[in-house]
Amino acid sequence: MSDAVGVAGASTPTGKVAPARRRLLAIADSDSYVKWGASLVDRLSDETWDIDFLVLRSPLQPSATQLVAAVADTRWAATPPEVIDFADFAQRVADLDPDAVLLATRGPVVKVMLRAALAVARRRPIFVTGLPGISIPATRKAIAYRSQSDLMVLHSEREIRDFGKLADKMTVPQRFGLASLPFFPPADDIAEAGVPGGPIVFASQAKVPADREDRVQLLGWLAETARRNPGQKVVIKVRAAAGEAQTHAEQWDYSDLMRELPGGAPSNLVVEGGAMSKHLATASGLVTVSSTAAIEAIGLGVPVLLLDDFGVSKKLINKVFVGSGVLAPASEMIAGRFRRPHPEWLDDNYFHPASSDDWEKRLLKLIRKRDNEKLKVHTQHAGTTGGTLREAWDRKRALGSYDRTLSGYVALLVGSPFAFALRCLGWGKRRAKRVLKKVRRMLRPNGVGAAVPVDATVLPGGAGAAASASGAPGAPAQPLLVAVDLPPSREPRIALTSAPVADVAPIAAAHPADDAERRTA
Repeated sequence: MSDAVGVAGASTPTGKVAPARRRLLAIADSDSYVKWGASLVDRLSDETWDIDFLVLRSPLQPSATQLVAAVADTRWAATPPEVIDFADFAQRVADLDPDAVLLATRGPVVKVMLRAALAVARRRPIFVTGLPGISIPATRKAIAYRSQSDLMVLHSEREIRDFGKLADKMTVPQRFGLASLPFFPPADDIAEAGVPGGPIVFASQAKVPADREDRVQLLGWLAETARRNPGQKVVIKVRAAAGEAQTHAEQWDYSDLMRELPGGAPSNLVVEGGAMSKHLATASGLVTVSSTAAIEAIGLGVPVLLLDDFGVSKKLINKVFVGSGVLAPASEMIAGRFRRPHPEWLDDNYFHPASSDDWEKRLLKLIRKRDNEKLKVHTQHAGTTGGTLREAWDRKRALGSYDRTLSGYVALLVGSPFAFALRCLGWGKRRAKRVLKKVRRMLRPNGVGAAVPVDATVLPGGAGAAASASGAPGAPAQPLLVAVDLPPSREPRIALTSAPVADVAPIAAAHPADDAERRTA
């Protein structure tokens, strides 16, 4: 962008006073934050803003391929943003004297970079932060790390309410601004899309599901989907190839797990990277557990399916979809029955009218206030004990090997034993809570397991299947008792058969239209 800084109150040829141009410096660190930050500021008008967008060199810095994919649909598509060191960021703040700084980074990095900018800025800039996708439920850490920022950008009316309530509870004086998720056209423009016979795209996530067993099971469902639909490609869309960094570390990579599929992977089951928007342009449907890609697909009119076989919980980041009508078991994916969300769910969850977006108005109002008075910097909510040594510790933890300062190494040497002790203490508390929960479940009637009668007519093969299952060929059909394990926050697992998931009898729900309600943890 241009390096010219607008002059407040400059006259136009017509004699009217033109609004002051403002300078925004934006910096992002990981792949998801680069995509979010670039897409967010790309919607700002060139008539009002001069924008500089940078990427921080860090342990989670996206590769060149990831960077191209992240900015594919923005003004930086032709020339990807510059990657700079932490020290260079501080120098840019000093040189550019921005009106606002968007810290599109992970929470620990926000904390460090905000301090660095304040130390060198000629004028105190307005600090904007945010979260790059689905942010329900609201978390204390997300607010605490960003407690010194002036404006936190969220993407739904519900997020604004939930984060506002939590910030009040934490006594953090945070301001929130609403912005439509910037990965798709405004909600006013949603039209039905999806290419019949096109690829089925699975949006993978590094942390969901987290267990290896669950990921292998999910991969098996995708393989079965590919076998049942040999004329369609089933794409496992990943954010990072082997050796590339991403916002959350992935322990169990789908490419590696594919080698364990019995009989090998079908030829039409593939793992691909690249920009999600390009995959959705030709997709017949998108499936995921809780990826923000589901919101992107809904916004583009592509049918979706969110697998609820593992449950609906805070840990799985999918509670926001309860009541949407798009939660369903893997058998629906295998059968190709994708869904569109209920209209009443849309307005409160990411698809409000574009006219409701107010983050830019709030930002400009804060800048004007800064122009006329000295704005106070909010106090950091937590993690301030230790003074200069603590600041060096925060910087070293956030930047890793990219912080080469002596103070960082000293802080790491001094602080590591204390951090380890605190982690052990936290682990002990969590372990005690888990044991207590197990004891309570054991004392509760029917708390650990139950037997659920299933009508034999819903089983594959009907009465004959029931007879063969009971070991008496030709015997009258009898209801079966299916042993069900009932952990507190997981989908009941049906211990009945080793047949593919599509052939396993479901437990009938009281409200089949939205049976995720009964599985909410």
